[in-house]
Amino acid sequence: MRMTQPVTSRDRVLYGVALRLGSVATFSVMNVLIKLAEGNGAHLAELMFFRQTFALPIVLVWISFGAGLGSLRTNHIGAHLSRAALGLVSMCFVFSTILYLPLAEATTLQFTLPIFATVLGALILKEPTGWHRWGAVTVGFLGVIIVAQPGTGQMAGIGVFTGLMGALLSASVSILLRQISKTESAPTIVFWFSALSVPPTAIAFALYWTPHPIETWLLMVAVGLTGGIAQLFMTASLNAAPVSVVVPMDYTGLVWATIYGWAIFGAVPSWSTWIGAPVIIASGLYIVWREHRLRREKVERVIA
Repeated sequence: MRMTQPVTSRDRVLYGVALRLGSVATFSVMNVLIKLAEGNGAHLAELMFFRQTFALPIVLVWISFGAGLGSLRTNHIGAHLSRAALGLVSMCFVFSTILYLPLAEATTLQFTLPIFATVLGALILKEPTGWHRWGAVTVGFLGVIIVAQPGTGQMAGIGVFTGLMGALLSASVSILLRQISKTESAPTIVFWFSALSVPPTAIAFALYWTPHPIETWLLMVAVGLTGGIAQLFMTASLNAAPVSVVVPMDYTGLVWATIYGWAIFGAVPSWSTWIGAPVIIASGLYIVWREHRLRREKVERVIA
């Protein structure tokens, strides 16, 4: 008789890492599809509508086979509305950055999220932030200056602005999620973000939609499907492994962005990206490591 091997914590961590890598790879494909769809005439408003609308069925199927549709009840609809509004504005900036900049540069600017999260955590949540993390924040912003190359073309300048705004607002979402997750489960948060995002994006879609060839419509549908799948992988990874383990996997997105940018769009990252990206990544990794270490020390003090 065959015995079933128990799932160890190490297996769970490896599973979480695999899910996060899958999430990053799928989001990278979504970014490619966004650029291709825009190149075929798709408007930003159309892309956002398809991203949210076609992700919603995937989220519902995931929840129905997991926590169940009953888990969607909430007594905190106001918090979900705030999260949806902030998330949509953030998505608008992130998508704009993908359209304005080459994939590698757009992806690099998203790596400033933990830097902004540290600043917002100190300012809004009054989290204790020592000189270690403030030093990492300073180094990270130096990396941004290198990548941004102040004084370059207008389109690049707009792209850097939207990229940094997208990262700042994404960090704001992460701060808000820390509060919401105290009372709401991950499936509930994901569902309400998707559901509450559809009506406003539908209004924008109605205002800006234009006729397209079938290829463009299919590209926009694919944006929604890949975005929904990537979102589920990302959420599941956080349930399987510690944040400090899975978040560093996000930096593999630069590898995908560089490969796709070169192979599909003929874009090779500039010298400033090759120099600035490692600086930003090192800053983000140090912040994640420092936060993990402080949390572990706090737990050890409580146990002792």
